[in-house]
Amino acid sequence: MDQMSTSNRPCLDNFWMPFTANRQFKAAPRLLASAEGMYYTDIDGNKVLDGTAGLWCVNAGHGRKRVADAVARQLQTMDFAPTFQMGHPVAFDFAEKLSKISPGGPSAKLDRVFFTGSGSESVDTALKIAIAYQRAIGQGTRTRIIGREKGYHGVGFGGISVGGLVNNRRVFPQIPADHMRHTLDIERNAFSKGLPHHGVELADDLERLVALHGVETIAAVIVEPMSGSAGVILPPKGYLESLRAIADKYGILLIFDEVITGFGRLGTPFATDYFGVVPDLVTTAKGLTNGAIPMGAVFASQKVYDALMVGPENQIEFFHGYTYSGHPVASAAGIATLEIYEEEGLLTRAASIADTWQDALHSLKGLPHVTDIRNLGLVGAVELAPRDGAPGTRAYDVFVDCFQKGLLIRVTGDIVALSPPLIIETDEIEKIVSILRDALKRVL
Repeated sequence: MDQMSTSNRPCLDNFWMPFTANRQFKAAPRLLASAEGMYYTDIDGNKVLDGTAGLWCVNAGHGRKRVADAVARQLQTMDFAPTFQMGHPVAFDFAEKLSKISPGGPSAKLDRVFFTGSGSESVDTALKIAIAYQRAIGQGTRTRIIGREKGYHGVGFGGISVGGLVNNRRVFPQIPADHMRHTLDIERNAFSKGLPHHGVELADDLERLVALHGVETIAAVIVEPMSGSAGVILPPKGYLESLRAIADKYGILLIFDEVITGFGRLGTPFATDYFGVVPDLVTTAKGLTNGAIPMGAVFASQKVYDALMVGPENQIEFFHGYTYSGHPVASAAGIATLEIYEEEGLLTRAASIADTWQDALHSLKGLPHVTDIRNLGLVGAVELAPRDGAPGTRAYDVFVDCFQKGLLIRVTGDIVALSPPLIIETDEIEKIVSILRDALKRVL
């Protein structure tokens, strides 16, 4: 790719970039100017194949006219309306449409929808709902949440407390929480295709934490069915089923963080459907609006919702919410996104190409520095051996190399993560793997 021309470069001083080494980026920036379908275009006109669906969110591909038109119409009709003691039809319509595809299907009864502005807000909302629920049923001492090592649940104070990524936690105060062990076991499960066979016993950590803290202190346990941000960490076979059984045994709510796995990523509408394990609360965002407008949503079971609908009818049942909960423009974008998902079968399309995706990824086995490859649905990870004394630098060099050759990947530590839009075709899968293969051969 051509060196970025100074004439196209904006001033980089003022934007404090999130989750970015700002000084490193601003010394050699990568700036995207437009997007359509499977491709970004940078500010110099070079095409970049999107191997990450933006940031796990553009599931239907870029530049969807239906979404843009819906946003434009809603902006011209009503740009904003409050949802505190007020309402507007678009949010109610969107919630009803979401209920039709809610995690687990009709029998799961996860059809009460609380809107937020992001995945982080969805997580903090779900944690508060769980604690409020326990209080409502007379279990007010249950205020502790159990998370998992290597878990990522956004960057709110609740999310970092239950999350298990040390750099997100180390300098911030946290709410009462504890953590189960993560399920990444490369020694026993390296190069697994699909779910790993070993590690179901790790779910018993919840039993251990109940014994340590006392069941009367634990409100909920939250896990990603598949951990994305930590580098595509998969649950061993039977793990989530076991976790559900233990939570039921002790009256602990089970929360699935489906901010990444929601809306077709695994070849089913939600990971809840893929695994056949029904939680009490599900957090979503990202694919909810195809990334077009920031929005999140928490799906709550009727059991949880009904427990809070008590007391005088003029009393606010749950003291929580955001200015932009159920924002009309975001809701319009979400409705248009759901229409695209339904008409093009995108919520299940990944199932039809999962084997092709799996075979392509595992063809990278044996390349220099590759220590593991993991995949599920339309998600994949290639783990690299770290350089001595410089962890993360090898994968970062692969990231830069791929971008210069026209491919956007994501790296976390020394793990390359891939999650392309669900509209991807076989030739684009081949292109992703070809560019990545050449980069892996070049990296030292």
